[in-house]
Formats: sequence, structure tokens, C-alpha cells
Amino acid sequence: MDDPVFDIFIVGGGINGCGIARDAAGRGFSVYLAEMNDLASGTSSASTKLIHGGLRYLEHYEFRLVRESLKEREVLWAMAPHIIWPLRFVLPHHKGLRPAWLLRLGLFLYDHIGGRKRLPATTMRDLRQDPLGAVLKPGQGRAFEYSDCWVDDARLVVLTARDAADRGAVIHTRTRLTSAHRVGDHWEITTENEAGHIETVRARMLVNAGGPWVSDVLSGLIGGNENHDVRLVKGSHIVVRKLYDDPRCFFFQNADGRIFFSIPYQTDFTLIGTTDQDFDADPTSVRISSAETDYLLEAANQYFRVPIGKDDIVWTYSGVRPLYNDGASKAQEATRDYVLKHTGGKDTPALLNVFGGKLTTYRRLAESALEHIEAALGRRKPRWTAHSSLPGGDFPVDGFEAEVDGLQAQYPFLSMDNARRLVRAYGTLARAILGDARTAGDLGPDFGCGLTGAEVRYLVEREWARSADDILWRRSKLGLLAERIDRSALETFVKDAISAPHGLE
Repeated sequence: MDDPVFDIFIVGGGINGCGIARDAAGRGFSVYLAEMNDLASGTSSASTKLIHGGLRYLEHYEFRLVRESLKEREVLWAMAPHIIWPLRFVLPHHKGLRPAWLLRLGLFLYDHIGGRKRLPATTMRDLRQDPLGAVLKPGQGRAFEYSDCWVDDARLVVLTARDAADRGAVIHTRTRLTSAHRVGDHWEITTENEAGHIETVRARMLVNAGGPWVSDVLSGLIGGNENHDVRLVKGSHIVVRKLYDDPRCFFFQNADGRIFFSIPYQTDFTLIGTTDQDFDADPTSVRISSAETDYLLEAANQYFRVPIGKDDIVWTYSGVRPLYNDGASKAQEATRDYVLKHTGGKDTPALLNVFGGKLTTYRRLAESALEHIEAALGRRKPRWTAHSSLPGGDFPVDGFEAEVDGLQAQYPFLSMDNARRLVRAYGTLARAILGDARTAGDLGPDFGCGLTGAEVRYLVEREWARSADDILWRRSKLGLLAERIDRSALETFVKDAISAPHGLE
């Protein structure tokens, strides 16, 4: 019996690749996705963790992108209220930078062009009276407070992949594309996994969602000569010990015209970023530079009353955005919009290359990609993702606290902190991890911070986790509390779980 011919082969397990896989699988297409590392191991886990319209994009007249992004905020919030929730941002007015009338106009558009329904509108604040102003240097006065949303970016990717797999998609991590050739009416694709196993896959259409490697995939592995004009832009962040207790975030203007955020992060920390600079090295080696560190510290110290230094940094991360090269002179001005390049069709197996995009618009990018896919494969199905839920997100957007209370009532041995962490990560699926446990001991070994054998086994069996780093940095951010985690015991347990029956998808 011949091997099956998949409808679609997707290269890349970031948010765009997984989003396309989920949408396509939900429309009945057969899908094979290959990711050379872990899911969300590149750009998709190195964002500022926001579902936002992109207030600063208005300055560059990206009205279509901003409007689409603003409309998506509440759509995505409803899809995944466990990993997405509203935030309020405080934007101080700074004399000598953007004038107050311009900020007011931008925020008026922000409130009204995206169909905002549940998120609160912009208000004015006097930082001399607002308690949050006490953490800033004297002299801050008028400020604007507006809404956007937070997202756990890596979990967004993993849950999207999980739903794609539940709908029939084949998801292979640690599987590298080694070659792809058009043969008659299909692609002949060769992959190799981390164990050295080589597989040949046939597919009617190839989707290149390689992120920062999109050009490498196209020119080096597919052998294409299509236009692949991509601009790599590096963004870096620092994480410091919590700077203030207020749940609101800051949106700061820097003297060079750029902006940066200060965001409460993982209860005990503050996230500061991002930078924007062109990048021309291997994305695998991306790291924050000393110059970027100094830039972020200097920018933050222009505003905060208590100065922070390098000794206050507990973690840094960097990512490379594969932006479409629109000819902008500065990296921060390059478009964040997505561009899809489609070749082939009819007599030639189709290829779709994905450039750019941002977390907030990944679902709309997937819908646009499906327009190309359906045209190439000659099958059309209705759009469906706008009113769907991601795994664990099937509860009301205002129902998070009720979910936490219900979980703790059902499992009274859980601490409130651990019940909240489990609902934040898994939503209604937290019960799939806890099962019929009656005591903490029923969950197996405790590796610290409430991370148990039952949870690790679930992550191996259901979420493609293969290492301690997968669990501590992408399935969670417990790596920030590394001193409280028994990493050696965790690594051993993961290896044993992988080798056990049903340990891998």
C-alpha cells in the first residue's frame, strides 16, 4: 500500500505554522507539520507577550494592520481566557516628545477603529495623584491609560498545535526538513528527526512558515528562486525583580523616539523591552548584547525612581522577527504586517511562503493562508476559528476566578497559588492532569513550585515536551524559579516518561 499523500506539509512550528495547521485540519485537510526544534522555540516565545493593536504602528500609517489587530484582541481573549487576559497600560506624556494632542488622537483611533466591546476605553490619569506615579521620578504629570491584552506566547503556540493534532494534523517536533522537490502533481519531502530517522512524505502543497529561517528553507532546501525579500529584526528583553505591586503596565517613550514597555511578569518580576535592530547572523545564536542591555537599563532609569542595574536582571531573552522588507530605513519602522507569496498550482504543486506577521494576527494570517490553500487544492470550507476555543479555554472571559475556586474545591490539597498556576496554564484541562488524585502524593514526585510527575507526564504525552527546558521555559516559566526546582530529578523523569509506552505522539 502506498504511503498517503497529505494535502499540506507545513515547515515550522511557530505560531504561524501551528495556526495554519489548526485552521486547515479543522476544515478537513490532511496536514503534516515538521518543526526542527521544540514548538515555539524561536521567535514565537520571544515576544513582549502582548495581544495588542500596536499603538505605535499608527505613526507609520499601518491602519489596516492596527484595525485588524484591535479586532483580534477580543476574539483571541474569548478563545483562550486562561492564557490571554486584559491589561491596562499607562502612557506618560513627556514634554519634548510626542505632543499630547497626537497621543490623544492616536488613542481615540485605538478605542474606535477595532470594534472594542469588552475592553475599557482610554482614560486620563494624573501621576501626581495616582499611586502608580509614586514609582516614577518626580515631575511626571499627565498620562493616558488604555487597554490591551497579555498572552503566554509559548503556550498559545502549544495549545494551537494540540488542537490541530486533536483535529487530525500530524505534528512532529525535532524533525528537520532536509529536501523538497516537485514530482508530478505533488511534493516529495524528506525529513530527519533527532534520532536520525529519515522519512519521505508526499504532499500536494508545501507551506513554508519557517520564521527567521523562511529564506533558508526556500533557497537552501526547496531550491526555489521566488522572491523572498525578508528583513530580520532582533528584539531583546530583560526581566528584573518586581519593581512595583500595581497590576498596570507602563508604555514609555524614549528620547530617541522609540518606545518600550514595563510589564508585571509572573507575579514576582517585571518585564522590560523591547529593542529593535537589524540582524544578519544565524537566528539560532541570537542573544541580547551588552549594548541592548545598557539601552534598556538606561531607558528604564530615565523613568523609575529607584534605579536598576545589571545585578537586578534575573533573565534575558531575544528573538528574531522575520519581517517583510518594505524598504523602511529603520528596523522599528519596518512593517509588522504579514505577506503571503504563493507560487504553483494547477499543473505545478503549490508553494506558499509566509513572511512577517505578529502573534495578535496569527489567526487572521491562517485564514488568509487557507484562501491560497483552498484555491490551490480546489476545496472550500467555511471559516470556523473566530468562535472556537483553544484547549482548556472553554469558559467565559470573566470566569477565571470561578475556575480557580472550582479546581481548589475539587482538589483541596492544592494551594491557591498552585491552583491559579494550573488554571492559567491549562484552563479546564487542569483536571485532566489531576485526575482522581485525593492527595498531593497521588500526583507523583514534586520537583518544586508545585510541578509534579503527573503534570510532567501530561506535558510529555500531550504537549510534545522532551526536556527540562521545554517544561521550564516554554510550557511554563518556572525556570525563573530555578533555585526551587530539582532539575536533575526532572530531567531523569522526562527521559523515563518519553521511553514509557505512549510517551510520544
